[in-house]
Amino acid sequence: MVTTTSWQQVEARFKQIWGYDSFRSPQDDVIRTLLSKRDALIVMPTGGGKSICFQLPALLQTGITLVISPLVALMEDQVQELKQRHLAAERIHSALSNFEKRKILQRVQQNQLRLLYLSPETLLSKRVWESLCQPQVIINGLILDEAHCLVQWGETFRPTYRRLGAIRPALLKHKPAGTQLPIAAFTATANPAAQRTICKVLDLQQPKEVKLSPYRSNLNLAVKMVWTPRGRRQAMVKFVKAHPGQAGLIYVRTRRTAEELTRWLHPKGFSVAAYHAGLANEERRRIEAEWIEGRCQFVVCTSAFGMGINHPHVRWVCHFHAPSTLSEYVQEIGRGGRDGKPADALTLVSEPTGWLDSEDKQRWKFFAESERKLRREAKQLVKSLSAAGHIDEVLQLDRKAATALALLHSQGQLVWEDPFHYRLNVRQSSKTSETCDSLKEIKRYLSSRNCRWQKLLVQFGCEAEAKGMQCGHCDNCGD
Repeated sequence: MVTTTSWQQVEARFKQIWGYDSFRSPQDDVIRTLLSKRDALIVMPTGGGKSICFQLPALLQTGITLVISPLVALMEDQVQELKQRHLAAERIHSALSNFEKRKILQRVQQNQLRLLYLSPETLLSKRVWESLCQPQVIINGLILDEAHCLVQWGETFRPTYRRLGAIRPALLKHKPAGTQLPIAAFTATANPAAQRTICKVLDLQQPKEVKLSPYRSNLNLAVKMVWTPRGRRQAMVKFVKAHPGQAGLIYVRTRRTAEELTRWLHPKGFSVAAYHAGLANEERRRIEAEWIEGRCQFVVCTSAFGMGINHPHVRWVCHFHAPSTLSEYVQEIGRGGRDGKPADALTLVSEPTGWLDSEDKQRWKFFAESERKLRREAKQLVKSLSAAGHIDEVLQLDRKAATALALLHSQGQLVWEDPFHYRLNVRQSSKTSETCDSLKEIKRYLSSRNCRWQKLLVQFGCEAEAKGMQCGHCDNCGD
């Protein structure tokens, strides 16, 4: 544990870098935990200052803290901010040139960095992994930022997440005896089931758990039923016009919708831009800067926008399309009101039959069917797998094999001996997918006539706080 004297040094460094006189609870508790080299699971609402909790301990130590981050945009934003403060931080991702990657890895090998941001896929790429395994490279810890992505994407979209639990023992084999490599998972949106999955997959050892309620009394929640595609657009425009000149976000579920809706809004005189993962890095940076600086009132975006982008004065968030999970919903509405002042969050949903506006129904059906298809393919592929092997060999057999292995791992039918070698454990009973349960959760929330914040708190494991709650900040409670 940090001594009184050294804690004064921690506070002094905090003020020197970020200019704050004191920590916001529970930042100090989390920072002490990380400095004491203990595993941790941190669940803090969006805007709670999570990044500082792992950035400051990293900057106070010699060696590198690895930050596993899901999106290039998120890495770029955080590293750019750190560099502006003249701090030793870098990132490696696919958009960088080979020359840039080589320069960064040279700094890694010379222990010149304090923070290195990577995606799971980049971390386990050959050149990066070999560099990190060199005995002289000091690694202080592993941070999984936006850890809910492990649960949301780990079985399908980003299967490499499922291999992260094998990283610590593999790295320690190459480091001096006695080396400690704590792991900390940070997220704003993880229900109890997701928290258990994160701890299990990462193999956290007696982790310190810091969990804050997602409740934000300044965030007003509402759901509006729309009957036609035209009615959906009209409801969205009415909501935007009710917040003249105020910064906001419109969330959609596809890149195509982001582009189409932006083209439709421009002639109506709105200051708006489309944002999604298909844009070039420079274009995304430009849009983010214009939005934060007030030159663009709002952004029509996919879920690629928001994580880690710091705009405190967002007064409204509109879900043009309902998200597929409550975790996505809480993450995205959490962009609003980060300055503590009131903000409105509206979700537009089709009427239950979907007879006149079938967008929501079709999208949810497509999502569920895609999941079922992946699981069928995984079941077929397992018949051709050897009892043990290397992931590269399996990928040569079938490019979809990474997803199949991730699904088998989630079902307890596969063990990662290290980040690259698997062993089948097919006698274990498999579990069913939680996809349908997630869809049922969000649908129940959207159709609920009870207090919406109470519903969210129950789903995120805050039953005591939710008991008898009437928030006064949702459409079902009134003001």
